Amino acid sequence: MPTDQEWMAQALALAEQGRGQVEPNPLVGAVVVRDGQLLGAGWHQRYGGPHAEVNALAAVADPRGATLYVTLEPCCHQGKTPPCTDAILRAGIPRVVAAMLDPFPEVSGKGIALLRAAGVAVTVGVGEAEAQRLNAPYLKRLRTGRPHVHAKWAMTLDGKIATHRGHSQWISNPTSRARVHHLRGQMDAILVGIGTALADNPTLTARPPGPRTPVRVVLDRTGRLPLHSTLVQTAREVPTLLATCACSGERRTRLEQAGVEVLVFPEEAGRVALDPLLVECGRRRWTNLLVEGGAGVLGSFLDARAIDEVHVFVAPLLAGGAGALSPLGGVGAARMDEALRLAEMTVEALDGDLYIHGRLPLSTETAAKS
Repeated sequence: MPTDQEWMAQALALAEQGRGQVEPNPLVGAVVVRDGQLLGAGWHQRYGGPHAEVNALAAVADPRGATLYVTLEPCCHQGKTPPCTDAILRAGIPRVVAAMLDPFPEVSGKGIALLRAAGVAVTVGVGEAEAQRLNAPYLKRLRTGRPHVHAKWAMTLDGKIATHRGHSQWISNPTSRARVHHLRGQMDAILVGIGTALADNPTLTARPPGPRTPVRVVLDRTGRLPLHSTLVQTAREVPTLLATCACSGERRTRLEQAGVEVLVFPEEAGRVALDPLLVECGRRRWTNLLVEGGAGVLGSFLDARAIDEVHVFVAPLLAGGAGALSPLGGVGAARMDEALRLAEMTVEALDGDLYIHGRLPLSTETAAKS
């Protein structure tokens, strides 16, 4: 007979299907089990829609006497949907197994307490580490008020993101680029620096479109983004934000008339200060921010210890060139033992390219809480 851990693994796999669809809400999956048999399953499918527990229970003709496995503490407050605890009690569920407590202030242990007070046996902590990993972006935004930052770059085998003359199209193959577009479609925003915007004139959209339409953010300290650029010309179709330190007068007016939102931030070390920008992202309830570069921008995020997750596409190419850029500029580590080490790293072959994915230690979260 399957164990609690095995049933929870099924719920966690279901929860993953909501990625990109439910943010800023958490990813949640649930299964209903009785006598070792799966009766029903569900997940939170879209923001504002029924929660996982409700979807799972709706799939069961008679859930009385069953155990509900859910990847996050059931909610007990009226939000966009009714409390899940009410649905659980109406269904006659005598036992609930939750992977973790929900730190959202209106829940945060209250859902578990309500169920226990009603006589439901509740177990918390089965699959907790996996559940925390699944919802790392949601948890970070709640803890710090800042989004989960994904850094992405493509590079040659010898670590170059362009030739010594600046040519970079294309380093990665079509399969890798398709993976990037899939990733973009799950993001709340995509960020580049003005150097990338000027050199590549990018569109910064997901093609084909994903579940989300990410806001395009350009770090542009002095407001140089050309009015004829693709980003400006399509700003009325795709949300576009210019993060600057000095853009005013007629220049700002023309950008705003084209549909670009212009926000002024403090300057720090000759760049747009990152922390106030990330605070603004969190205020907008952005959960996932994709930083696509270039080297200066990626390096500044690394120096600030603001990168949570990396997506690196390595092509079997050798470009050479002492002056060719590497992916990460900035100040960098003084000693190799100060360099950040990826955790939970995976490597996947994509038609000859390698896709390396991993997480970085969240070393600035304590400071970010203040």
